[in-house]
Amino acid sequence: MTEAHHQGLHIHSGAEREEHVRRALMMRRARIAVIVILALLAIGALFTIVARVSHGRSLDKTTAAQSREYVSVVNPTQAEGATGLDFPGTLQGEIESPIYARSNGYVVSWTKDIGAQVAKGDLLATISAPEVDQELSQAVASRAQTQSSLELAKTSAERWQALRQKDAVSQQELDERQSAYTQAGANLNAAEANVKRLQELESFNRIVAPFSGVITRRNVDVGDLIDAGSGAARPLFTMAKIDPLRLYIYVPQSDVPLIKQGDTVIVTEAELVGQKFNGVIARTAGGLDTGTRTLQVEVSLPNPERKLLPGAYVTVKIPVAAPKALLVPVNTLLFRSEGPRIAVVDANSNARLTPVRIGRDYGETLEIIEGISATDRIIVNPADSLIDNQPVTIVQPQNNSENSGASGGTPPDTDKDKSKKGKKSDASADSGKSGDDKKSK
Repeated sequence: MTEAHHQGLHIHSGAEREEHVRRALMMRRARIAVIVILALLAIGALFTIVARVSHGRSLDKTTAAQSREYVSVVNPTQAEGATGLDFPGTLQGEIESPIYARSNGYVVSWTKDIGAQVAKGDLLATISAPEVDQELSQAVASRAQTQSSLELAKTSAERWQALRQKDAVSQQELDERQSAYTQAGANLNAAEANVKRLQELESFNRIVAPFSGVITRRNVDVGDLIDAGSGAARPLFTMAKIDPLRLYIYVPQSDVPLIKQGDTVIVTEAELVGQKFNGVIARTAGGLDTGTRTLQVEVSLPNPERKLLPGAYVTVKIPVAAPKALLVPVNTLLFRSEGPRIAVVDANSNARLTPVRIGRDYGETLEIIEGISATDRIIVNPADSLIDNQPVTIVQPQNNSENSGASGGTPPDTDKDKSKKGKKSDASADSGKSGDDKKSK
């Protein structure tokens, strides 16, 4: 066959066949290379996507862990036994009276000093008042003059009465004599009253005890000038009846229903260690002070042994029955604009801000009348930023340092963190050892 015939039959020669095979092989290699590159790109993209998804999940877990509030909780306790209300007070005598002078003069003598027990009517001091003495003498003389005038008027009236019977004088003249006699009698009564007034005033020169008690203050000495009255004048003595004593306490409005007249109270004084004194609620004011919203209560306290002194600071405890309420620590309370709240952890580990009604304050604990139950888990030291239904994690502290860390919202160390810290400490120890070896070399 000729070459033209081979070309007509599309039969290539050997060189062309080799060229064709070479080109096919190159194309095949190019396709394989493209496929490999595309596969590598796909694997890289998949690895990047997987890494990003894993990193995103890890970041979400870290964010969720850091956003959670780590808290410690306590359970409410039931108030047991009798409790009491404590109020401060100052002891006073059942009767306390400053004693003033009723007349001006000089102190001649005094007979009773501070601390003296006196009976009613005992002489305390003597005052010299010459002006009153002279006025009394003048009043007595004036009374004698008025008495003489009365006797003369009486004699004249009787004489003119006899003359009138003989028709020797007129009826008008008789009436004038009788009127003069009546006036003289009235003048004598006035003079007598004036004498009695001055006698009473002179009796005030003797300062006597108005009641039985003890002298708690003496403000005078011999020779002192005394002014009458209780205005700008100072009291000569101060007396007090110290058996029984009395004191006043002021009860807040929330505790007023617990106060009943006739109830027994316990009075203690810090200086008399271990001693208790029983008193009785004598009376109440019957109304609250609008300024302080408190009720004034008077307590009567027997003091036969004179152990308690007027003016002493004491504490009054009013026993009350145990309340049907729960007690919680004071550091569990939250104050919000809506009112007091307590953070309670529910079954889903979410914090619920529960409104509560507070009863009495016992210092370290509070009485909660309503709002919580005995099985509630109450958050201790809740953060001010805590919101309702916020997820929380409960941490049971083993000591005070862990308690403070848990309540502050800082998550505890996990096992992974602990292992990291351990590895870091081991690495630092190894580096320290290698450094020491180099130095020794």
